[in-house]
Amino acid sequence: MTTVVLADDEVLLRRALAALLPLEGEVTVLAEAADGRAAVEATLRHRPDVLVVDLEMPGLDGLGTVAEVRRALPAQVILMLTRHARPGVLRRALRLGVQGFVSKSAEPEHITRVLRTLHEGKRWIDPDVSALALVDDCPLTERELDVLRATSEGYSVAEIAAQLHLAEGTVRNYLSNAMRKTQTRTRHEAARHAREHDWL
Repeated sequence: MTTVVLADDEVLLRRALAALLPLEGEVTVLAEAADGRAAVEATLRHRPDVLVVDLEMPGLDGLGTVAEVRRALPAQVILMLTRHARPGVLRRALRLGVQGFVSKSAEPEHITRVLRTLHEGKRWIDPDVSALALVDDCPLTERELDVLRATSEGYSVAEIAAQLHLAEGTVRNYLSNAMRKTQTRTRHEAARHAREHDWL
């Protein structure tokens, strides 16, 4: 038997999965969560075999949820559901230790098989998701992406420096490099360019 916590802000999809997954195999849904914060709380409370989390949720998104769960439960097995598998996002999820990726359009039977695979200690990435993850035309370094991500969230240079434990001059250098590589005039234009190209 594989126990899961389901986290997805799409009520219809979440409830459908909660109803269908137990019918497809030995799966018990311990709890459902409509956002990232509730997902973290439910995971810490129920300690499921697998946390099934949507990538895009309001407030604390899928990646933020994974990061918080990882801090409290480093060994937690995580399956991420994704509709828009952007390369940069997938790489960040892999670095956070997500063991499985499945398309949100997958059949419940397939998701059940993947849950079993992850529960056995293996990994799984749907072929269509992995193909997108391999497309990497991003000229920016991870640190340049970090400062652009913080820029797009509205943080100042001083706030970015404090957040990433860097000197302000170093942050400005990363931003300058990113602007040069993206051929943009401001850091906000560079961040927008990176988002439009699915690098963030």
